[in-house]
Amino acid sequence: MFERILLPTDGTNSMETVIEAAADIAGRRDAEVHILYVVDDRAFLTLQDEMKTEVLSELKGEGEAATDRAATRLREAGIDVETTIRQGDPADQILAHEKKLDADLITMGTRRGDYTKNLMGSVSQKVVARASAPVLTVNLASDE
Repeated sequence: MFERILLPTDGTNSMETVIEAAADIAGRRDAEVHILYVVDDRAFLTLQDEMKTEVLSELKGEGEAATDRAATRLREAGIDVETTIRQGDPADQILAHEKKLDADLITMGTRRGDYTKNLMGSVSQKVVARASAPVLTVNLASDE
């Protein structure tokens, strides 16, 4: 049933719990895991043009480090891994990548937070509501 698992990551240490869940499922199902990091470019749309390039480069570097860490962990568990970095709205990019891959499962983290922050909708809430594939959300540590 699960042959292609999409694992969006934000690169935080708390993602280890999500990586473990994906590794467990992929290992039992002989599935491949596609790790995705999304550079959220909405945050720096108001920056001056000369600063955007520098910030974008830095964020892509963070994405490469995040996907490399997750990929190393999964490969150590004997799982086939692909990594991708995309740019844009995180929920939209996760959903677009899900469709591109024809993913069977999305495994992602979610944070419990202040209800006022969730009024606008978190990335995980948007993905759960709009994804074609099942979505497994794993609570992340709230101390990050």
